[in-house]
Amino acid sequence: MFSSIIGNSLTVVNFLICIITAIVLGFVVGFLHKKTCKSNSNFVSTLVILPVLVTVVITLVNGNLGTSVAVLGAFSLIRFRSIPGNSKEILDVFFAMAIGLAVGTGYIAFAVIFTLLTSILSYGLYKMKFGENNIEDRILKILIPEDLDYNGVFDEIFNSYLDKYELTQIKTVNMGSIFELTYLVNLKSGVNEKELIDKIRIRNGNLKIGLSRDVLNREAL
Repeated sequence: MFSSIIGNSLTVVNFLICIITAIVLGFVVGFLHKKTCKSNSNFVSTLVILPVLVTVVITLVNGNLGTSVAVLGAFSLIRFRSIPGNSKEILDVFFAMAIGLAVGTGYIAFAVIFTLLTSILSYGLYKMKFGENNIEDRILKILIPEDLDYNGVFDEIFNSYLDKYELTQIKTVNMGSIFELTYLVNLKSGVNEKELIDKIRIRNGNLKIGLSRDVLNREAL
């Protein structure tokens, strides 16, 4: 099953089969990325075309050691000049390249099965929301004056309204006259958010307070 259709020589028919397969599988990768990750149309189009380009490069090499070294040198000059992508985008780029490598060496059946299994796994993890944070986790930001000791200043309030809380960041603002405290918190069931904020306002002198969802918009490898 997993034998190459190219063999020792590349024919026009075999080349067309590889190109058409790369296009079809490229559309699978692009469609999967569009369904599971927010991205622009240019990036999705890139994922569709990338397997075709890699296929062409690999078929041109076709076992020639000298050409392989030349291609490696050419790829080493490539630099991505766009904004760095998140981990999902980087993963799908490697996914598209792997498909191109498999198709370019003539392993069509392997490329198809690999694409289907990986796509099912990726979409399944997406639907399961695997690895996502608890939807009840919130980010609480509180401004306090510099003369207020932030160590334990809100513990009494937090113990009444929160299941858990953790001070994750402390920084100064307004020329050092104000501290900004960032907490990762989880509200108790049925807690009135306004009541919680009002309690904190009394303690921090009515300075700015922010309560938001803990949404990770940026991912890194």
